[in-house]
Amino acid sequence: MVKKNKMEENDFVSIWLEETGNPAIEKLAQLNLDVANKTTEVLEEKGATENDLASILDINPDEIKRWLIGRHVFSMKTINEIVIAMGEITKREHKTDFQ
Repeated sequence: MVKKNKMEENDFVSIWLEETGNPAIEKLAQLNLDVANKTTEVLEEKGATENDLASILDINPDEIKRWLIGRHVFSMKTINEIVIAMGEITKREHKTDFQ
């Protein structure tokens, strides 16, 4: 157990957060998992792989793996990049269907 100083012992906010959790952090964690799960779902639907996504985003495939298991806090920029990449994957899928 981490020893608290006097200020922390009397900090009602810290005590409350420790006892009840932080709803904002819990919501953010859930949103990140939702993004990861939806990305995985779309990749599967389109027959694409983590490596396809990594290639489009020019990111190491190991980083994509961390994203998709929930070990990443997505910024709005990253979410936007994923959306654009999903659009690219969809375009590739349609080109393959018509060729």
